[in-house]
Amino acid sequence: MLQRIQTVWIFLAVLGSVFLNITAQDFDILGKYLTINASTVILILFGVLSIFSFKNRKRQILLNSISIFINALLIGLLAYWLLNLSGGMQIPEKGIEPIFPLISVVCLLLANVYIKKDERLVKSVDRLR
Repeated sequence: MLQRIQTVWIFLAVLGSVFLNITAQDFDILGKYLTINASTVILILFGVLSIFSFKNRKRQILLNSISIFINALLIGLLAYWLLNLSGGMQIPEKGIEPIFPLISVVCLLLANVYIKKDERLVKSVDRLR
């Protein structure tokens, strides 16, 4: 069932990863910006896989937890990049890129809450049979 609320939260997390991939084209963290692009592609794939595995709630929770971990690593990496940037008065170079993984983490946490709520509901209905 793709119309559930947790699907909307997972979709918003995927959108955050897409926006990070679009805006993170000017990174130079470890010599190349390949780490950011590769991790955002992985996050997008995990999100889409999580959306379409709605029948297996445990897999959804696992994929969301892995995505939360990758997003937390991205937040740390982007914070490191942001602290080492030089920001001048003439041309400010600081970006809004670290906010996208933070939004994704919040959306994935909310999705996990609703998935666990569905799991409890299914278990309670199975007890009544």
